[in-house]
This record gives sequence, C-alpha cells and structure tokens, in this order.
Amino acid sequence: MIIVEWARFALAALLLLGGMIALLGTVVGIFRFHHVLNRIHFAAKCDTFGVLLVMSSLIVMLGWNIASLKLLLILVFIWITNPISGHLIANIETGTNSNLQKECEVIRDDVV
Repeated sequence: MIIVEWARFALAALLLLGGMIALLGTVVGIFRFHHVLNRIHFAAKCDTFGVLLVMSSLIVMLGWNIASLKLLLILVFIWITNPISGHLIANIETGTNSNLQKECEVIRDDVV
C-alpha cells in the first residue's frame, strides 16, 4: 500500500513540476515577445496547459472524491474560457491598433 501512495505522490509531483515549468514559460514569453498578438497567443496556450497539469496534480493527490470533481469542473471551465478570452482580446487588438500592419504580417481572408 505504501508503494501505491509513493507512486501517486511521484506522479503528482511530476505533474506539478511540469505545470510550474509551463507557467514559467508563460511569464518568460509575455516578457520576451514584443507584439501583443504574440504575447496573447503564447500566454493562452501555455497558461491553459500549465493549469491542466497543476489541476491534474491536485486531483491525483486528493484521489477521487467530491473535491477532485470540483477541481475537474474548474479545469473544464478554464479550458473553455481561456481560449475564448484570448481570442476576444486579440480581436479587440486587431480592431483598435492602427499600427498593426507595421508591427506584424496581416493575413487577409478575402485574398485568394
């Protein structure tokens, strides 16, 4: 029984470490990239993945109970809302930034 507990602890520790590395990558990417759209894209991807790993680590540590079900529901909510919020912020940036074509390459949908 002790081996199972240590295996569960090791899996949770690896998931937590991976999540922290992904979230650290988010911070580095936000400060490294110069354009807002690049920052938003990088932050949305790494932040969502980092939260997945951290929440999975907490679920593994708790085992299957009502608290882990709540964490799973929070995880699903974050996975739905984080890409949507990133898309909305990017949409606002493209609509309000008058220097966007100078800053980055714009791909138009109507050009075939």
